[in-house]
Amino acid sequence: MKQIKWNGKELEAFFEKYKSGHTCIKLQTKDGEPYATATINDPDADLLDNEVIIKNYSENEGILEALEDAGILFPVYLLAFGHANGVVCKLIK
Repeated sequence: MKQIKWNGKELEAFFEKYKSGHTCIKLQTKDGEPYATATINDPDADLLDNEVIIKNYSENEGILEALEDAGILFPVYLLAFGHANGVVCKLIK
């Protein structure tokens, strides 16, 4: 797990897979309580294995910068997703 600071909280980021095979980034408190999901799953998106779509709007505003500051990923391009834009990012391994 990677440590991240977001919304004034110390959180842990961990990775899972969606049924589509794309990577999911979830955040939890240090006590293991679920806090947020940073990614969007679009099964039709043509992503590389090391790419994710970040939801950086609404309740997730600022999550992109927090994940980038933690050295987890870096943004590559915007992707139209419904009525908003997701940010496709490359994971840093």
